[in-house]
Amino acid sequence: MNKIKVNIDNTIVEVDPGTTILQAARQIDIDIPTLCYMHLGDMGIEHKPGGCRICVVEVKGRRNLAPACATECTEGMEIETHNIRVLNARKTVMELILSDHPSECLLCAKAGNCDLQTTAIKMGIREIPYQGEQSTYKEDTSPAIIRDMDKCIMCRRCETMCNEVQTVGVLSAINRGFMSVTAPAFERNLDHSECTYCGQCVAVCPTGALTEVDHTNQVIRHLADPNKVVVVQTAPAVRAALGEEFGLKPGTLVTGKLVAALRRLGFDYVFDTDFAADLTIMEEGTELLERLNKYLSGDKDVKLPMLTSCCPGWVNFFEYHFPDMLDIPSTARSPQQMFGAIAKNYFAEKINVKRENLVVVSIMPCVAKKYECTREEFSVNGNPDVDFALSTRELANLIKRANINFNKLNDEDFDRPLGESTGAGVIFGATGGVIEAAIRTAYEVQTGKKLEKVDFEQLRGLEGIRSAKVDFDGLELSIGIAHGLGNARKLLDDIRQGKSQYHAIEIMACPGGCIGGGGQPLHHGDSSILKARQRAIYEEDANKPIRKSHENPYIIQLYEEYLGKPLGERSHQLLHTSYFDKSKKLIEIEE
Repeated sequence: MNKIKVNIDNTIVEVDPGTTILQAARQIDIDIPTLCYMHLGDMGIEHKPGGCRICVVEVKGRRNLAPACATECTEGMEIETHNIRVLNARKTVMELILSDHPSECLLCAKAGNCDLQTTAIKMGIREIPYQGEQSTYKEDTSPAIIRDMDKCIMCRRCETMCNEVQTVGVLSAINRGFMSVTAPAFERNLDHSECTYCGQCVAVCPTGALTEVDHTNQVIRHLADPNKVVVVQTAPAVRAALGEEFGLKPGTLVTGKLVAALRRLGFDYVFDTDFAADLTIMEEGTELLERLNKYLSGDKDVKLPMLTSCCPGWVNFFEYHFPDMLDIPSTARSPQQMFGAIAKNYFAEKINVKRENLVVVSIMPCVAKKYECTREEFSVNGNPDVDFALSTRELANLIKRANINFNKLNDEDFDRPLGESTGAGVIFGATGGVIEAAIRTAYEVQTGKKLEKVDFEQLRGLEGIRSAKVDFDGLELSIGIAHGLGNARKLLDDIRQGKSQYHAIEIMACPGGCIGGGGQPLHHGDSSILKARQRAIYEEDANKPIRKSHENPYIIQLYEEYLGKPLGERSHQLLHTSYFDKSKKLIEIEE
């Protein structure tokens, strides 16, 4: 393919046909400001609507300025990216955007981490000369996400993420002119829509229009209450990303510092969700083997492939979009909810604390975990198994509020018994990790033989959909893996049409799995950051003395003392769940 030569700010650059001016400029380190533009790396998504006009440049021979993000280069094109005409136009556009934007940055959840604010500062905006009516909309607070559309600049990044990447189809541009806004159909609230609460819209929003529901202040109140015992669990993906909020390079493991920081914040016990991940493998792995063995014995009514159920965003997705397939996913609860059930029952009993006086807080990479806490089936007489879920970003803000010098903390260990975990538990944080952890245990349970090689490289990677074959001592197990709900839809459509040849499928809602969760430090679609976090997850796994869930001594003790056996009566009551046809809920709302 012939290259195209263009002149950008008196520098000749060669690019492929179809390259935009913005892409060409970035190849030679010329910074053109953007707001609506979004490039999602390995996902193959490039959002370039050209709507905000902050990226305009001057192209010789054209009367009007051109949006750099949406204008393709042509042979011999001469471009000026920062002349006075361009700077003046960008300034005017920014002033007009700000004239219809609330001036309450001090109270905004995105203050200090807002693309609009950062761009305005770079452009030297110190006053807004245009005064007039501002568009106003109702605020929408769901169990996980807050929509404050007064702060929406109609970049429509969230729309691209919701529709093209996740294929959920909740957000789109509605109304016209001054009252146009990005919202669910008929301007419904999110909790009256098919929203999965995956939080990917929050992760790409450049302003405070979309933010997670923040439970930090409620957690602080409970930490200050002498009548409460407050325990905290921290998900595996958090330790691979939290350091980014404190200036550490992506992929820096901060497990020990994370534990130390949580103790200094006043939590009575610091536990690890990895323990509950090991517990999940015991239940989910046993369920997989039970289904598989029934199938091999000739039971053609058994539901295969079995789908993993650790991700609440994914659970919401199939409850809304595939309600005819609710009997296919595993009934095992997520690790967060298994932990809550064990903490509020087994652990509360061990330390002689009433259930209502034990507060369980989760540190999660995920926005959907906030919603998951509120599901009625995960509570007893109105008392939830998990009281609050904070995102990785929220924890970082809390540590900073407490004036803790995170990078200088000495490493500390989790408390026991609910803080002891294996390498199988930690890899839950990366796409493919849940099914790999399950294979490590299921192989030994099924064959009765020791698994010498525990690293299943064929299950790892960042391709959206992956397939692998695993040899179970002569039985070939066919595995499918998908991350991102758009990829999940493809596998589910195959199952619905009877085309799937898989025995088990792992699905995660977010790109990269939990490492790319909606509550993680923002990665702006940079796949190198996701890869670094993934490497960190597998590094911690490799350094664990025990790497199979069924060998965790505290998991063994839990079954001996309290649960009995996997899929037993008590474990089924505490650690399993049911799913619901949520499409009926939408029909009821419409009526």
